Amino acid sequence: MKELLLGNEAIARGAWEAGVKFASGYPGTPSTEILETLAAKYPEVDSQWSANEKVAFEEGMGAAIGGLRVLVTMKMVGLNVAADSFMVFPYSGTNGGFVVISADDPGMHSSQNEQDNRYLAQMAKAPVLEPSTAQECKDFIKLGMEISEKFSVPVMLRTTTRLAHHKGLVELGDRVEAPTREFTPDAKRFSVPIYRTLLRPGVEKRVAEMREYAEAAPINHAEWRLGEAGRPPAKGSVGFVTCSIAYQYVREIMPDASVFRLGMTHPLPPRALKEFCAAHETVYVVEEGEPFVEDHLAAMGITNIVGKSIFGVIGEYSPERIAKAMGLSVPEKPDFAKEIPLLPRPPMLCTGCGHRTVFDSLKQLKVTVAGDIGCYTMGALPPYEASHTTFCMGASISTAFGLERAGHERAVAIIGDSTFVHAGIPALIDAVYNGSSLTLVILDNATTGMTGQQSHPAAGKTLRGKPAPKLDLEGLVRAAGVKQVQVVDTWQRKEVVRAIRSAVAHDGPAVVIAQGPCQRLPEMKLSERGLKPYVVDEELCTQCDACFKVWCPAITRTAQGFPVIDAVDCTACTVCAQVCPADAIGPLGGAC
Repeated sequence: MKELLLGNEAIARGAWEAGVKFASGYPGTPSTEILETLAAKYPEVDSQWSANEKVAFEEGMGAAIGGLRVLVTMKMVGLNVAADSFMVFPYSGTNGGFVVISADDPGMHSSQNEQDNRYLAQMAKAPVLEPSTAQECKDFIKLGMEISEKFSVPVMLRTTTRLAHHKGLVELGDRVEAPTREFTPDAKRFSVPIYRTLLRPGVEKRVAEMREYAEAAPINHAEWRLGEAGRPPAKGSVGFVTCSIAYQYVREIMPDASVFRLGMTHPLPPRALKEFCAAHETVYVVEEGEPFVEDHLAAMGITNIVGKSIFGVIGEYSPERIAKAMGLSVPEKPDFAKEIPLLPRPPMLCTGCGHRTVFDSLKQLKVTVAGDIGCYTMGALPPYEASHTTFCMGASISTAFGLERAGHERAVAIIGDSTFVHAGIPALIDAVYNGSSLTLVILDNATTGMTGQQSHPAAGKTLRGKPAPKLDLEGLVRAAGVKQVQVVDTWQRKEVVRAIRSAVAHDGPAVVIAQGPCQRLPEMKLSERGLKPYVVDEELCTQCDACFKVWCPAITRTAQGFPVIDAVDCTACTVCAQVCPADAIGPLGGAC
């Protein structure tokens, strides 16, 4: 039976069919749907969100050493967080099959940088699989488990944004009940770092063995143009070496070309690649990201290759981009965006988002603010422009500490609850320990909002929605040594301003926890809470425009100049009513 699946859904299905028993990860586009699909559809797989990617990797590492087949998922920058574990794991090797998903994001659709994690795998001496279809997304998980167990090594399966989110027909199979492999304690292999020097030669020997495996692996193969195989190079003959979603693009623009399709990009099969390249006058190397394959081909002594010099390293590829780079004509495609005229909508916080009051307060105070990774990154944009740095998960607190040391007195760090749990806690402990007087604002919206409302240890429920112990952020902050801690309702505008002003003025580190659930959580629907949307009473309205300064997308203007609130969009957050001097705003059916 075949089913139309997202690439990420196909990976989840592949994990189930391969007999995976434990799966962990941290949400991050473009990898998030993998664990969500496992949790929703495949109860046989024990699936969970972890506090961060390093924790997820190590939990998976322990389960694999214990003999289970394991899947660990994360986006590419998440592997930076888990890199310490990833680098050391191949030395001891795994017991049960272990596959880590690295979902790269060319074009930075939802990331702070572009990054090609094949280099991390090369550094770790781990093999890399790169599927190019939804079917391969499924099939390569089982193959990855088999390679992992054959060579006792963690395997990286690298996807990219389009591969993760494209859809394709997938032939479904049955689940394989992989036996649990027995764990035998071995101090030289698992326990004592000094013995790793004895394991090092084995790591290199394994890479050589995997290279031989790559030579014969069916996933690395040449698709020869009719009559071309084995012939001497003909004048003008062209071939392609490609992998991942780029294979689909090459086939779209050059359906009859000879293509060497790489399903395993580390280690590469040098003999097969040299043979293929020798059969063509020019070989185009088409790969999203950095020139990983191209540089390896050059190191093999292959000289008739053309790659990044015409295709470039920045952003996503497409059939049109590849064709234009090669000087081919590209058929014009209709611009469907022009069919319906739409007003441009700049990036902004959602209707009713509690972060608005915080950034409004920070803008008023005119302080230096170090931001972090989350929905609240938009606080750096108009109309607030109240966040001045954003780097990576958890960096806000450490950056604010450094700004403070550089003379920016009373620096403010702002971080979400999930990001604080992920990477902010050690930074706060360090700041307090080293005598900082920074102010920290924790935006506690009870979810990981930016990636789609996933749970985390401070949200009180698991990936499958089961109740779980809820991390006490206030207690944790006090345990770190912070004396001034204030918890405020993020929709009480005056209280938020007062709390942040007090924290900035405090002689010592101070923390404000602005609490208010994300409005996109199902339980926040007005019908669930028994609330009515807010309306404007035009008889009371003086058209002072104070409500527009809330910058709520639900508030627009009538032809007569009065503010009007979209009843469908309104979340009854009450902030517009709080700023109205004429008391002209109130709930539908109630007295304003």
